[in-house]
Amino acid sequence: MDSMLKDVVIRGTGSKARSLNRNDLAGKTGTTNGPRDAWFSGYSPDLVTTVWLGFDDNKLLGRREFGGSAALPIWMDFMAEALAGRPEKIQPQPADMVSIKIDPNTGLRAAEGAPNAIFELFREEYAPELHETLHGAPEYTGPTTPLPEDIW
Repeated sequence: MDSMLKDVVIRGTGSKARSLNRNDLAGKTGTTNGPRDAWFSGYSPDLVTTVWLGFDDNKLLGRREFGGSAALPIWMDFMAEALAGRPEKIQPQPADMVSIKIDPNTGLRAAEGAPNAIFELFREEYAPELHETLHGAPEYTGPTTPLPEDIW
């Protein structure tokens, strides 16, 4: 869970928080329909904070008010002050977890030098294996497009 919420800050809807120049932050943006509410819930190892924006009468916030654009900047201002002078604390990875480079399009283990590969955490016994063809290229095991003759 921690890894997924860190990804929100690293490359997701909370990526503006990278400007705090800390590697120990994680969180999640949120917006209700309308939008009527917007929030960002985020944390460091020692501090959890949520910023919520909305009206008591359920009035619309405005067309461009979302968790990442309205609530996140407030959270960032607070965390910049609250964490000023405090060193980063990187949580240790649990012993039964491994970090594996995968292809984000297939979910399979990425071949050496694969472009756009990302690291994801897996329980050791569920880590994806690298499937190889006779030529050493990763084998694609995802969905295939049926041939026209198979449809008719």
